Amino acid sequence: MAATTLAAFETIRLEREEGIALLTLNRPEKLNAFNPLMNRELIAAFDLTDADDEVRAVIVTGAGRGFCAGADLAGGGSTFDFDRRDADPLGQRMESGVYRDGGGLVSLRIFESLKPVIAAVNGAAVGVGVTMQLPMDFRLASTEARFGFVFARRGITPEACSSWFLPRLVGMQRALEWCYSGRVFGAQEALDGGLVRSLHAPEDLLPAARALAREFVDNAAPVSVAITRQLMWRMAGAEHPMIAHRADSRAIQARGASADSKEGVTAFLEKRPADFPNRVSSELPDIWANWSAPPFA
Repeated sequence: MAATTLAAFETIRLEREEGIALLTLNRPEKLNAFNPLMNRELIAAFDLTDADDEVRAVIVTGAGRGFCAGADLAGGGSTFDFDRRDADPLGQRMESGVYRDGGGLVSLRIFESLKPVIAAVNGAAVGVGVTMQLPMDFRLASTEARFGFVFARRGITPEACSSWFLPRLVGMQRALEWCYSGRVFGAQEALDGGLVRSLHAPEDLLPAARALAREFVDNAAPVSVAITRQLMWRMAGAEHPMIAHRADSRAIQARGASADSKEGVTAFLEKRPADFPNRVSSELPDIWANWSAPPFA
């Protein structure tokens, strides 16, 4: 089956094939460096994948030699000086005068994704090129991939909500070492440190990511996966297990009465593949009565 292009973008490609969306960072001549347009297009892409019931999982990779070389430094020494920019390219300046971090807007959008997200890290991933991966569910890496939380070496600080995500993924000690030093490290260290799930020869990377995605696409109810993803990520910051208990209780009650549940049990008893009828775009129950994210001020 030929891949279907879901939308036309300038800095990324977004295609769907057999239930899997492939989102490719597509500035290969710049090692897919992140700029304001890529920022906006990534957010728009996840809006599209969430709304498309034919998409059951998303794989993110890079075109050419790199995954993402971090922020585009074409602005020279003032690249990170918001007050010296001619305009607010993302329209995110608050009344307090603080600009919202663009990488953080992308990370928060990925955090809210209703579909599983898999990073297939094909090459260099530094700065926002690695921090944007942290809210993705799985990171598979080429043996040639390299990673770096290089912010302190550029005179800035970690961004893209990485101070929340990174210690939860790799532990505080390793997170601090990588961020304090700002050094670039190889794929094996990323695997040993828990940053990535598995390493693959370059030619095997995308097939391995697709094989992982197929486990969800072929066997799981999309609405159940969407709820599970949000339960896991949101509860990572909950202050008490009672918050999870309330959300779990609402979720299992809503799902237990659903057509998906009836189909899942019947298919199991009849020893056949399930054909789940419920759709994420229109049949996602609200289970978050006692959970809300704090506003940005």
